[in-house]
Amino acid sequence: MNESLPVDEPIPVTREVDHGVAKLMPDVDRDRAWLLTVDGAPQSYVDLDEPTHLEFEYARRLGHVLDVVAEPGLPLDVLHLGGGALTLPRYVAVTRPGSRQDVVEADRGLLELVAEHLPLPDGSGVTVHGADARAWLEAAPDGSADVIVADVFGGSRVPAHLTSVAYAREAARVLRADGVYLANLADAAPFAFLRAQLATFGAVFQELALIAEPAVLRGRRFGNAVLVASQQPVDTAALVRLVASDAFPARLEHGLAVRGSSSVRRDPSRTRTPFRHPSPRRGVRHRLIRPPSSPAAPRVSTRCAAAGSVPPVRTTPPR
Repeated sequence: MNESLPVDEPIPVTREVDHGVAKLMPDVDRDRAWLLTVDGAPQSYVDLDEPTHLEFEYARRLGHVLDVVAEPGLPLDVLHLGGGALTLPRYVAVTRPGSRQDVVEADRGLLELVAEHLPLPDGSGVTVHGADARAWLEAAPDGSADVIVADVFGGSRVPAHLTSVAYAREAARVLRADGVYLANLADAAPFAFLRAQLATFGAVFQELALIAEPAVLRGRRFGNAVLVASQQPVDTAALVRLVASDAFPARLEHGLAVRGSSSVRRDPSRTRTPFRHPSPRRGVRHRLIRPPSSPAAPRVSTRCAAAGSVPPVRTTPPR
């Protein structure tokens, strides 16, 4: 005899959005926590009761940078290019109350889904815009942002118009003098795309840093890397400590070590066509931040399992 499900068990939601089929799946291990996937690939993880919980390892590393770019608790003006389920805007709203944040997401259907089922709290200071990231950036005023967070993927690739020197110059224009640009990137050996991005942003910004798991930097697997670019030095000593203390420790490279690795076969300032982002290798998984002793992925509800189970934990970089 089948047991009836609890009345209050969250129900998975599936909806066609502009760029695929989105699913919101509840995590049974955490109340009011949800995993967002698009076309079967995890994009975001949100805990509505604990917005500072960053489940994806790359999101945690972006969070570390957001923690050290200014004094703790100081409000910031943040521009997010790519929205997903608004994981990082929720994080900043809690860790830096009073911050003004704009989120630019091209998929309006996805924004509607998130607003309906994962609404932002009142007074969050977050404004969401359905628009193209490059077009919004070009229209933004000079010196209007303390931080730009770029986490935009079209399928498994960063859109080409967000990889050029012209784009990097627009980002530098919108940032204040002490502003910081962050980007979630992904690549594998021989790192043609990553090297090209380091060269591109190195042509515009004085300071570069790169955060990734050692296995990724050694070329052992495809994975995420966080690019940090600025005109003024960031607190790399604090960042080294933070990323090394994670459940999956990362390494931070900066200064000459990063600029030396950006020697690619072409001068990005003379390149009219943006560099093409690679596709991930088949079967590659993006890890969540839970330590090895915990489940490798959020456990979704039995209703979700009946509807098709949890997809593999990453064949495209999440948002």
